[in-house]
Amino acid sequence: MNDQVDPVIIIGGGQSGLAAARAALHAGLRPVVVHSGAEAVGAWPGYYDSLTLFSPARYSTLPGMPFDGDPDRYPHRGEVVAYLRRYADALDVEIRTRTRVVAVRPERSGGYLVGTDTGDELPAAGVVAATGSFGNPYLPTLPGQGEYAGDLRHVARYRRPEAYDGKRVVVVGAGNSAVQVAYELTAHARVTLATREPVRFLPQRIRGRDLHHWLRITGADRLPRSVVTRLIRHATVLDTGRYHDAITSGELPRREMFTRFTADGVVWGDGTTEAVDAVIFATGYRPDLDYLAPLGALDQGAPRQVGGISTIHPGLLYLGLEFQRSFASNTLRGVGRDAAHVMAVLAARVARRPRFFRQVPPTASGAQRSTSPPHRDGATDGAGG
Repeated sequence: MNDQVDPVIIIGGGQSGLAAARAALHAGLRPVVVHSGAEAVGAWPGYYDSLTLFSPARYSTLPGMPFDGDPDRYPHRGEVVAYLRRYADALDVEIRTRTRVVAVRPERSGGYLVGTDTGDELPAAGVVAATGSFGNPYLPTLPGQGEYAGDLRHVARYRRPEAYDGKRVVVVGAGNSAVQVAYELTAHARVTLATREPVRFLPQRIRGRDLHHWLRITGADRLPRSVVTRLIRHATVLDTGRYHDAITSGELPRREMFTRFTADGVVWGDGTTEAVDAVIFATGYRPDLDYLAPLGALDQGAPRQVGGISTIHPGLLYLGLEFQRSFASNTLRGVGRDAAHVMAVLAARVARRPRFFRQVPPTASGAQRSTSPPHRDGATDGAGG
């Protein structure tokens, strides 16, 4: 292991942070993971209860550890949480939980100081921003929204359909989460899916094999952003046929996006008004990186980076960004490749830095350190989501 005194601070203990920690060890670095939650399982416990991966278990793993059980099943949310828990336990790295990073600042030595809500300032030879986007859901603002008295929320705050029994609900969005949530609500509520454009579908299975099998063997999963964004210009929904059939049959009605809110509902594009008990926006997320503001590392909230490497701060890295280096960058199956790439860059930088010896601060009271030996390699680096 590299003998640098200052560790590499990895901010975020989800799939990206854990992949970063493993890659850092393999690059000879000393990683310390700092995570705001109670355990290093990322945002997965906060997703809606019925969520399942869009890829089979065999294509839904971080490097070095396969999913248990049938490799062709689609793991549900709880299984992913358990998997990440096992993965974290198998890493021989320090993981500080219940510790939120509030600011990252440059240090004279060329490293960084990572400030936390516990009052600590942790020196770092490099920083990996791996906090994902679940903590920063995007909620658009429409005319009259402030007047609406019903239940208005982002899908990040949706859990179960039973809470909407007998209600009139509009779900906004044309992606996987919007369609899945709207579909499961149809058994409990009167639902309309509101989108700006028709919903586009991708077949879940082709010639008897899951789509991710073909993405893997054709290399499409590794296509760079510049290519993927030319091929896929709109949100698409993975489907076995049930969602398409539900929309075309009217079981899940779909309408053009409404134009404004009223006090008790919405106004549709044709001018008709409708009373609505709840509106759920499944309108995506934005990178959750406010703690980097002191560095000037963001451009209107988006990181200034290429391939996960900061373009303005040497030693500042990113993981888990959408299309960071490929179609699969922000998924379980793809983040491991990106982690190896950015850690190789950081290891080369650390090797060139002069050593600045200092006393390493003690582990915070809320910290956890896993003591299990690293898991043996042997799994694919694929994964889903």
